[in-house]
Amino acid sequence: MPSPDAPSAPAGRATVDEPRGHAALLLLSAASGAADAFVFICVGQVFAGVMTGNLVLLGAAAAGAGEEGVALRVVTALVSYGFGVAWGAVAGERVWRRLPVMLTAEVALLAAAAVLWGLGVITSDADRLGLLALMGLAMGIQARLRATPTNYFTGTLTSFVGRLAVGSWRRGDGWVAGRLAAVVAGAAATALAVRDRPGTGAVAAAALAAAALLIEAAPRRR
Repeated sequence: MPSPDAPSAPAGRATVDEPRGHAALLLLSAASGAADAFVFICVGQVFAGVMTGNLVLLGAAAAGAGEEGVALRVVTALVSYGFGVAWGAVAGERVWRRLPVMLTAEVALLAAAAVLWGLGVITSDADRLGLLALMGLAMGIQARLRATPTNYFTGTLTSFVGRLAVGSWRRGDGWVAGRLAAVVAGAAATALAVRDRPGTGAVAAAALAAAALLIEAAPRRR
């Protein structure tokens, strides 16, 4: 019988102890960095997945600081992310093969955003809010995929640096460093794409998440 707190558990296992699982986490971390960089640069000074940053921006906007319209964008990001988390929690409890299903939903949302942006149909502030909602939904779903975080890293960085400071490096910390680097790499790749080929700005996030899906959906050897 499921425990009372079962619905709050992420879809994947609490720990990842195989190279394929770690590779998927690296790709998802890079996708997170790419999604946040795209939203910040192209949608307008908010984040798709970093809700701590969005809450700070909301507080600043409430005090009259920040650029015009940022409060509405922040609320859109918070609400869409919340809906993504809620859907992921339900799917993680009730759907068969939940991890591939949830990742497929994320990829579909990111791909839709990439196509809309690439076609140049995002022209108004309302269009940008809709695009932000797609990205926020995707990042909310991603947050429910595994207990290992792939789109919020303050706790990861804090624990990692703390272990380094006291000399208690543990097995798997190389992968932790890799995830932190992947976020930076994903963001950098997107920033370069926006600079050189603006229409491809949202492609990296979708492609990286799709690569993670291929890894997670492939049969594992017994």
